[in-house]
Amino acid sequence: MTQLPEVHLIAGTRPEAIKMAPVVAAINAAGRMRPVLVASGQHPTMVSQALAAFDQEPDVVLPLERSTGGQAELLTEMAKQLDALFAERRPAAVLVQGDTTTTLAGALAAFWRQIPVVHLEAGLRSGDLESPFPEEGNRKMVGQVATLHLAPTPLAASNLLGENIDPEHVVLTGNTVVDAALTVAAKRLPFDDARLTEVVERVEAGDGRLVLVTAHRRESWGEPLDRVLGAVREILARYPDVHVVLPSHPNPAVRAQVEAGLAGVERVTVTDPLPYPALARLLSTAYLVLTDSGGIQEEAPSFRVPALVLREVTERTESIDAGCGKLLGTDPELIVAEAARLLDDRALRDSMTANGNPYGDGFAAVRTERAVADLLHLPQPTGTSASLDLLTTAGA
Repeated sequence: MTQLPEVHLIAGTRPEAIKMAPVVAAINAAGRMRPVLVASGQHPTMVSQALAAFDQEPDVVLPLERSTGGQAELLTEMAKQLDALFAERRPAAVLVQGDTTTTLAGALAAFWRQIPVVHLEAGLRSGDLESPFPEEGNRKMVGQVATLHLAPTPLAASNLLGENIDPEHVVLTGNTVVDAALTVAAKRLPFDDARLTEVVERVEAGDGRLVLVTAHRRESWGEPLDRVLGAVREILARYPDVHVVLPSHPNPAVRAQVEAGLAGVERVTVTDPLPYPALARLLSTAYLVLTDSGGIQEEAPSFRVPALVLREVTERTESIDAGCGKLLGTDPELIVAEAARLLDDRALRDSMTANGNPYGDGFAAVRTERAVADLLHLPQPTGTSASLDLLTTAGA
């Protein structure tokens, strides 16, 4: 029996795990490659929790040894462990996703061993190396060593072509986070937190509206977060039918800041970081989301939920250009004003997402599997339908 070529998928953070999971499923379904899901050890618990939502678990967990917690130590340790793994069981290709330290380590380790690097979610650019930091630098460096660039949107593909990447090495796939969000939200898994069950049941019964708020990025901590919390207080004061759910960052100082900023405020539920199924279900139920999360900017349009983006700069400009998101920063007056416009006008709110999700249609993982198989010159699977061929070449 012919052994299938191994493809290693490297994930170290929750977003990476979420975006890799549909690709693992697509590779398994096609049956012409063997996916090996590698947990880099950057955020091991969160990766395992995220994968569990897709009934998956890592095939390999790297045994990292960390003492300082610094980026240099993390990159060095992961690259060393990945190099040993690739030497022991050399893959036909290595998939990395996005712009994390894991992404950079995986790309470099594969490149050094002359293994083809496939960059999932390639081509995002803010144009500013300082924002987001270090992500903008990471993804640009990965772009220099990648063999295959899987762009989630036409803009991302255009960015790559503008950097003189060979067009034959750029494939437009859509974003696998859309696949993931639709799959998990459809399961409607129960919440672990009874408070969330109560809020969602009330909202789904027509008793109020849910506003989901996330402010996790490091640049949001401190004074910017205080401004966001002030806006949340004002929105709740103006709209007695609004319920706010705010998953807090696990950093104790950030959690203390959130709880102090919302102390005594009614109709707000502050939680620990949520499992992905819970977050996806809340997002699918929300009337509006206030967020600094890149992933939520990509997922929200699939549920017809507008996103008010709490950042000064975003590399995910497609949702802004499409009108389903609006870039606000953290000015509380502006946040309240824009939220009020949508809370006061349901038609305006619905119009923002009427054209669907610019990040994809839920078939990005299928396109990804096809692109990797083409890179490895593998034959098409038996029984491939014409409609799937059309889907694969139609773009996101």
